[in-house]
Amino acid sequence: MLWLLGWSCSALADSAPIRIGLTPVFLDEQLSFLNDWKRYLEAKVGGPVEFIQRQSYREVTELLLAGELDAAWLCGYPYSQHQKRLRLLATPLYQGKPLYQAYLVVPSDDTQTQSLDNLRGKTFAFSDPDSNSGYLVVQSSLREQGRDARSFFRRSFYTWSHRNVVQAVADGLADGGSVDGYVWELLAQSNPDLASKTRVVSRSAHYGFPPFVSLREANPASQRLQTALFEMSLDARGQVLLQRLALDGFERSRPDLYHSIAEMAERL
Repeated sequence: MLWLLGWSCSALADSAPIRIGLTPVFLDEQLSFLNDWKRYLEAKVGGPVEFIQRQSYREVTELLLAGELDAAWLCGYPYSQHQKRLRLLATPLYQGKPLYQAYLVVPSDDTQTQSLDNLRGKTFAFSDPDSNSGYLVVQSSLREQGRDARSFFRRSFYTWSHRNVVQAVADGLADGGSVDGYVWELLAQSNPDLASKTRVVSRSAHYGFPPFVSLREANPASQRLQTALFEMSLDARGQVLLQRLALDGFERSRPDLYHSIAEMAERL
C-alpha cells in the first residue's frame, strides 16, 4: 500500500498543471490568497495548478489564444473581442448577481466634479486598454458624444491595476479615474484609508462580471477547473476563499451578459 501511495503522489506531481492566467488589473497584492486558492483547486481537480500572472489583459489573452494557458480570468472586453475562439467557463456572483459596475472617481477633496464632462482638459487614469470598467466605459461614452479620450483629457495614462487607479487619484497624480466598482468596494473594506481619499462621482450601468474563459476546443483541464469553481460555494474551505474575494460563488456563464460590452466596443 505504501508503494501505491508513493506512486499516486508521484503521478500527481508529474501530471501537467492546469495553467490559469491572471493579471494585477483584477487581483493585486494577493499572493497569500493565491497560494491558498492554488492548494484548494489542486485538491479539487486532483492535480497541480499554476497561476500565470502578466501585467496586462493583452498579454494574458495572447497566451490563452496561443494555447499556453488552459483558462484565464479575463475582463468581458477581451472576451467580447475574441468570443469566436473563447468559451465561457464560469462567471463570479457578486452580491448575488453576475454583474458589476464601473466607478468614476476623483480625489475626495474635489467637491466640484459631478460628471465626466467636468474632467475635460484634466489628467485621467485608466487601468488597462483592454479593461471594460477601466477604459472602455469612458471611451465609449466619449465616442457617443463625438469625442475621444486622447483629445478630451489633457493627459491620460494606464496604471495596470484598478488599485493603482485609486492610488493615483488619491495621491493627486490624476484628477479622475475609471475603476472596477467591485475593486473599489473591496478596497473600501480592506484599505479604507486609501479608498476614503477618493470620491465616487458616478456609477455605470451593470455589466457582466469578468469571467473565467478557455479556448473553445475541448479541454479536460478547463472542464475540471469549471467544476471546481462551481463547487466552491458548497464546501467550507471554498466558502472561506469566496469570502476573501467578497464573492458569493460562480455560476454557468451566459454570453448575453457581455452583449452590451461588445456593443460599446463596436463604437470604437
